[in-house]
Amino acid sequence: MSARDREGATATAVRPAWDSEPLRYLDEHGAPVEGGIRPTPDTLDPRTLLRGYRALRFARAFDTEATNLVMQGRLAVYPSCRGQEACEVAAVHALTEQDWLLPTYRDSAALVLRGIPAVDALTLLRGAWHCGYDPKQWRTMPQCTPLATQGPHAVGLGLAAKLSGDASVALCFFGDGATSEGDFHEACNSAAVYQAPVVFLVQNNQYAISVPLHKQTHATSLADKAIGYGMPGLRVDGNDLIALGAVLAEAVDRARAGGGPTLIEAVTYRLQAHTNADDAARYRQSAEVEYWKRRDPIERLGRYLTATGALDATVEAEIDEECERYCERMRTRFAEEPAYHPDEMFEHVFAEPTPQLLAQREMIRAEYGSGVEGAAK
Repeated sequence: MSARDREGATATAVRPAWDSEPLRYLDEHGAPVEGGIRPTPDTLDPRTLLRGYRALRFARAFDTEATNLVMQGRLAVYPSCRGQEACEVAAVHALTEQDWLLPTYRDSAALVLRGIPAVDALTLLRGAWHCGYDPKQWRTMPQCTPLATQGPHAVGLGLAAKLSGDASVALCFFGDGATSEGDFHEACNSAAVYQAPVVFLVQNNQYAISVPLHKQTHATSLADKAIGYGMPGLRVDGNDLIALGAVLAEAVDRARAGGGPTLIEAVTYRLQAHTNADDAARYRQSAEVEYWKRRDPIERLGRYLTATGALDATVEAEIDEECERYCERMRTRFAEEPAYHPDEMFEHVFAEPTPQLLAQREMIRAEYGSGVEGAAK
């Protein structure tokens, strides 16, 4: 193989062959692209963009601290969102408090951006409880490990809002792997049929664990799947907070006004392994990771804000301090061992425990004791 052939092979392996140009406002260097998307003046307001940059930095700090907690044995497992923070921020900022957010297992940063305390948001990944927060209070459904099962739930919430005259919108996260699941297709079809106020946001981070996108679909883009359901489909640069925020805001407004669902594919990349139990080096090249590091959403927006004068060293230092204070509170809370009893496994399974559950509970009680206050009686 010649040097030219080797260079071409490397470029193909690093940049997916199917990767057509998504909608964007900023290029990878943080400069506005010629002929790019045209956001509204409100979207480009320096205060709005600085708020978004702070949220990106906060999400990165949270993600880093959560990864550290895994290594310390404070979390059982953690799926990092490093590199995908713009998707988390744009989704949360597009919603109001009355709207519903339906996350995947990788969207813990979106939970804390929604206001949920970190120790509650990470309770599931700590192995301490099925869900550590009240979904109704936060209008945020529990994180789910099975792929795409939250999709039909999003349609149900959206349809219930439509039938009751509630102006709420449901925004549902998916990964690219989830688009190969039946629940994804059922959700899209149902949402379109009932014109439910739902926004489907697919974070295409290129891999379903170790399976690259081209091995699970032959579609030119995941956004093209929307055509078959009769809904709008948009492919956006998921590392461009400005473009993604503008597209999501429009989709949420459209859903709220009765215009039905939208499918948005955010092209992004998972910089870390699938979880701490995964060895990503076994299925992807380091050159590919470096290619996407140069498209980091935080650095991209930071360069733009610096060039426009909205961001300087003083503001960066303030953000650093805010993030460190938050992470310090995380470390303090997670240093406290949670108090729980095996009896808790039998709570909230059925309204009336089945004979099998009762027998299992008595077996556990015989070994560990009669349970704790609040456990099922």
